[in-house]
Formats: sequence, structure tokens, C-alpha cells
Amino acid sequence: QVQLVESGGGLVQAGGSLRLSCAASGRTFKRYAMGWFRQAPGKEREFVAGISWSGGSTYYEDSVKGRFTISRDNAKNTVYLQMLSLQPEDKALYSCAATLGYEMEAPPPAEYEYEYWGQGTQVTVSS
Repeated sequence: QVQLVESGGGLVQAGGSLRLSCAASGRTFKRYAMGWFRQAPGKEREFVAGISWSGGSTYYEDSVKGRFTISRDNAKNTVYLQMLSLQPEDKALYSCAATLGYEMEAPPPAEYEYEYWGQGTQVTVSS
């Protein structure tokens, strides 16, 4: 079993940056591919980025490509989401999720593929 705890959210002005962290418990963390999702008020949760458990493959939603970077440190059981050039439309509750497998390929963007979820961290971007 994997437990996930996000941190690093907050309030930032448009054009600013934040780095989110997702700390995982469990010795098998390195066998799980990880994803970041977000949910804005009144909208469905959407995929943001994913990374294979080896860290070698990543996948991004189109609107964040070139601005967001997902990475992981398996020695620290942590996955990160570096967010640059934040815009008001990036405001959302950001959650990390884990799915078993996907050593070499990035995990899929579908929510149902993920077995474990964190509670989320709020990101607010002021214009």
C-alpha cells in the first residue's frame, strides 16, 4: 500500500512559480508510476503530468507543456511538479496519484488507472 501526501501549494502571482512535492510511504514506491492531476472549482479533475517509475519517461497535458516539469527521487520516495509561468487558469487543487507498473513508459492520463491518491494541495494564481 502507498500513502501520498502533497505539499508546496500556495498563492502566487501570474507569471510566478511553485514546486509541488508528493511524499510517498511504502517500500515499493519505486515500482509505482506517478501522476499529477488537478481539479478547478466547478470542473472535472484533469491529468497534468505523469512519470514512469524509472523516471525515464514523462507525459504532459498540452496546456502545461514547456511550463511544468515532473520529476522523482526514488531514494526520497518523492515526486515533484515544478510549475513555471503560472496563469490564473492553473488555479486548482493538485493531487498526486500512484499506479503500479509502467517502468519504462509514462503512465496513462486516465484517473481509473491510478490506485492511490493524495488529499491534494491548493494552488491559487492571482492576475
